[in-house]
Amino acid sequence: MNTEKDFSPLTPSIVRALNDKLYEKRKVAALEIEKLVREFVAQNNSTQIKHVIQTLAMEFALSQHPHSRKGGLIGLAACSIALGKDSGLYLKELIEPVLTCFNDSDSRLRYYACEALYNIVKVARGAVVPHFNVLFDGLSKLAADPDPNVKSGSELLDRLLKDIVTESNKFDLVAFVPLLRERIYSNNQYARQFIISWILVLESVPGINLLDYLPEILDGLFQILGDGSKEIRKTCEVVLGEFLKEIKKTPSSVKFAEMANILVIHCQGSDESKLTNDLIQLTAMSWMREFIQLAGRVVLPYSSGILTAVLPCLSFDDRKKSTKEAANACNHSLMKLVTPEDDVEEAGVGSEPPQQDDTPSRTQDTLDNSLNASQDSVGFSNISFFTPASPDRAQVTLDLDGIVQVLDRHLHDPATGMMTRITVLKWLYHLYIKTPRKMFRHTDSLFPMLLKTLSDESDEVILKDLEVLAEIASSPAGQTDAPGSCDISDSKSELQVRGSTKSVQLSGFGSKGADCSPSTPSMNSYFYKFMINLLKRFSMERKLLEMRGTFIIRQLCLLLNAENIFHSMADILLKEEDLKFASIMVQTLNTILLTSAELFQLRNQLKDLHTQESCALFCCLYRSWCHNPVATVSLCFLTQNYKHAYDLIQKFGDLEVTVDFLMEVDKLVQLIECPIFTYLRLQLLDVENNPYLIKALYGLLMLLPQSQAFMMLSHRLRCVPNPELMRAAPQKKPADSSKPAPVHIDYGELLQHFDRVQNKHLEVRHQRAGRAEHPDRKLVL
Repeated sequence: MNTEKDFSPLTPSIVRALNDKLYEKRKVAALEIEKLVREFVAQNNSTQIKHVIQTLAMEFALSQHPHSRKGGLIGLAACSIALGKDSGLYLKELIEPVLTCFNDSDSRLRYYACEALYNIVKVARGAVVPHFNVLFDGLSKLAADPDPNVKSGSELLDRLLKDIVTESNKFDLVAFVPLLRERIYSNNQYARQFIISWILVLESVPGINLLDYLPEILDGLFQILGDGSKEIRKTCEVVLGEFLKEIKKTPSSVKFAEMANILVIHCQGSDESKLTNDLIQLTAMSWMREFIQLAGRVVLPYSSGILTAVLPCLSFDDRKKSTKEAANACNHSLMKLVTPEDDVEEAGVGSEPPQQDDTPSRTQDTLDNSLNASQDSVGFSNISFFTPASPDRAQVTLDLDGIVQVLDRHLHDPATGMMTRITVLKWLYHLYIKTPRKMFRHTDSLFPMLLKTLSDESDEVILKDLEVLAEIASSPAGQTDAPGSCDISDSKSELQVRGSTKSVQLSGFGSKGADCSPSTPSMNSYFYKFMINLLKRFSMERKLLEMRGTFIIRQLCLLLNAENIFHSMADILLKEEDLKFASIMVQTLNTILLTSAELFQLRNQLKDLHTQESCALFCCLYRSWCHNPVATVSLCFLTQNYKHAYDLIQKFGDLEVTVDFLMEVDKLVQLIECPIFTYLRLQLLDVENNPYLIKALYGLLMLLPQSQAFMMLSHRLRCVPNPELMRAAPQKKPADSSKPAPVHIDYGELLQHFDRVQNKHLEVRHQRAGRAEHPDRKLVL
């Protein structure tokens, strides 16, 4: 530095000492400067004071020579000490050159700059608050300084500044938040520690309401929560905990809508550090749980995003038990928010939503775009601590399309866990109950996947799936004038049975069948389509029919009208071209009809054919049951048509008796010994009025080889009293007079129908046998 230059009012000796490499000499110069400035203060000579500060800043602190910079720093600190309470008038000139030295490459110089600023701030105290942003910016850099001495000095300065801010009532939070929002995304551990400590301090100051600006920094706080340092994570947990306490105290002032998407993002796990990711996910899920409970319907526009985050967590194992429990609570609370009012079409909804607390945080623009959450306007719910105006209720719009999309995606994903699938189905059921009109817009797209879910490995999933399908099939909102809209595109032609809105006209009953529609006031047009596609699925997946067919049909009989189910399935099977499947399906339905407790009332209805409805049902079932001769006989036994049963057994001699056929007869004999047929066994006591019953049983006995079933039936028949009375009764007392045959059932026509169906089965078997005997000759060498 040029010592000849004029640095007045600084004396040449002061200038030389400031430029000296020895700290002691620079310190002597600082004392001289302090004395000089005090004289100017006493003279109220502000011009000379400014000149001294400017000289120290420009010629020394910002000099290229390191010793000069050190001298300038200690000189500026001396000026501040001399100015005392008046230093606030010159803070900008004092602080700026010192902060510039924070970026110096020399660690010793950075330390001296920190020391100088400490002395300046210590003297100025509250006067430095207007300059807080530049001080915070400088300190945030020193917090990550590699030199331990510099870091130690910055910590002293940091504590002093925190004390001053805590005492001050002039802190400009609005100006500070943008800087905080920028710095909070630092990846440096020390910088993060510095940031989080300041947030904790500001949160504790009564006059500073940082909660209003929480949407600006919440994402950054969750980023810090994933830090590798346990200490930083712990501090961040404390900060988030304090914010959550304050949210619970004053929920009416919280901007829930602006933070909903932030929580949704962090509720979804990533593949980074498992430990920290689990902590972030658990904390975000806990916040989400509180938000849903506090904000109520305000979060409904974000429900699809919330479900995206919550649903996968429901399948967590015990290692993430806390997160799973929090997700479960979120799910239940969110489900409760959906009410029938969400099914009401309101004029103007979606045209121009009112704006209330719906402007996303500037830092969240890119984050929000990645979510399936609605950005529609929101209002406050009717929770006790809110006082909403009634128009606000209309502003909250359930994101039903988004919810259904999320639920459908989870159903399609084979990796979705069992508990998640169950919850998805619970949601669909809940939505069909609460918002049926809107939900039926999505039924055509959901229907194929719901049918496919019947093949799930879990019984619980299938039960919930059946509940949804049953609600679709029985809801009044499901009436539609578009027949076949739910039919799967590749369904077989034999299953394409037309259905109308009110009823389905079934063919094949003859003129006396009248209206044999399976649809009743409790069913809708989707019911028949459901039956068609269910049978198609059984046809394509024989394993499903074998393993779960009985289970599925029995559950449907509990959920829906059993008569409708059997009536409609019988009509569909009547047109089935795959005769083998038709026979297997009839056998399954017949077993369910005869053995299931759920069908007790239906069996009682069929026992006595004294009403037009019961006769129509019998005729409908009979025509399809003809696909399986033994099932047809058992149906006649059930309906007490013993003469017709005997006529059918007489025709068994013309049928192809196979091992499978004999096994079915064997099962029928065992069924006769079950409680279901107690009434039939008791009727054996009345030989005079039930001769055809005994003849039919003897017919079955003659069909059987001498097996265990043969011995069982033979023993039963030996118990019949007065065997000679087995001959037909005199004409004066018609046979089976205890149950007169209804005149409106044409048993001759039914017998002819049985012959036609069995002839078809015989033709098909012969065709199969012919193909087996004459394989493709191209394969013969």
